[in-house]
Amino acid sequence: MKKTLKIIQRILTWIVVAVAVVMMVFTVISATTIDRDDRNLFGVKIFNVLSDSMKATDFAAGDVIFVKETDPKTLKEGDVISYISQNTDSFGEVITHKIRELTKDKSGAPGFVTYGTTTGVNDEAVVTYEYVIGKYVGRIPKLGYFFNFLKTTPGFIVCILVPFMFLIISQGITCIRLFRQYKAGQKAEIEEEKARIAADKEETQRMMAELLALKAQMEAQRNPSEAGAAQPVAAEAARNGETPEIPEAHETTGVHETTEVHETTEVHETTETPEKKAEE
Repeated sequence: MKKTLKIIQRILTWIVVAVAVVMMVFTVISATTIDRDDRNLFGVKIFNVLSDSMKATDFAAGDVIFVKETDPKTLKEGDVISYISQNTDSFGEVITHKIRELTKDKSGAPGFVTYGTTTGVNDEAVVTYEYVIGKYVGRIPKLGYFFNFLKTTPGFIVCILVPFMFLIISQGITCIRLFRQYKAGQKAEIEEEKARIAADKEETQRMMAELLALKAQMEAQRNPSEAGAAQPVAAEAARNGETPEIPEAHETTGVHETTEVHETTEVHETTETPEKKAEE
């Protein structure tokens, strides 16, 4: 069950990441290219349609259209073009209309007569080559409404801020969980090391107790008279796992024996000397 929840959480996180990235890309595109006749993306300009003047044939308000830079000399009747309007009621705006015919303006410069297919009325001014932006090549229906919403404060909060905040909180929770797992693992390792050290210490004490008992047994075999004192001490050490101090019976006995031999030798020499003198 936990594994399934983790998989679901991971999928949701990646979905949120994807949505946040897409929103960010759309925001960048909207701010840098849409409705900007001086910007393009790979040679294509993007415009948000604001009116229904071409609704009858090609696109409607709220659509996003793509306009490709094209040499005006290659354009012909029936092409849909975007241009900077010189009409009185829309001067300076970007208009996208269909070419009705090729013509020339009053000064003799080549241009186009354009019109909106919804009304069928020709535009006021001739569109000369210098005002042509490009040729219409495609659209995405109603995407313009989303871009318009994205530019507003609620759109920014819903589409960008909320996904990124969710992503940050999710990653923070993941980091905290991983840190806790790391600390728990560290604690387990420390406890395991303590247990190992305690076991080693206990084993060492046991081995020392066995060595002391063996030493006491050897001393008892050499000096039966002191066996009674050494054996209880060794047994007590074996039971308690301690290292008791055992009297060095062998060394004391050795000193004592040496002293006795020395003294006996001296007495013998002293005794033998008068006897030898008497015999002489």
